[in-house]
Amino acid sequence: MHCGVRRMRGPIVVIMFVLELTYVASIERVEAALAEHNAWLDSHYAEGVFLASGPKVPRDGGVIIAVGDDRARIEEVVRSDPFSVAGVAEYTVTEFVAKKTAPSLEPYRQDLAP
Repeated sequence: MHCGVRRMRGPIVVIMFVLELTYVASIERVEAALAEHNAWLDSHYAEGVFLASGPKVPRDGGVIIAVGDDRARIEEVVRSDPFSVAGVAEYTVTEFVAKKTAPSLEPYRQDLAP
């Protein structure tokens, strides 16, 4: 994966995603898969795919902000999460266009006509 930036004819296209996890098992089962899940997160941060993540409040799931080449690739990443593999969480994947960002996220900003 190339940090979510792909070149097409014309401008660079940046695809961003909100990945929302909802726990579907006991917190004990979630905790049992947490170390593997954290290692999985770390590997995708290292690849430049994940920008931010953390548990929801109340702790009934989590949220990941991600970038990817396309939705199919992000859905593949989601299926590889140890939480998914263990059947303790389900994902909702939402694709969006970042028209405004904080300065540190400027490389992911998409300048589209209104």
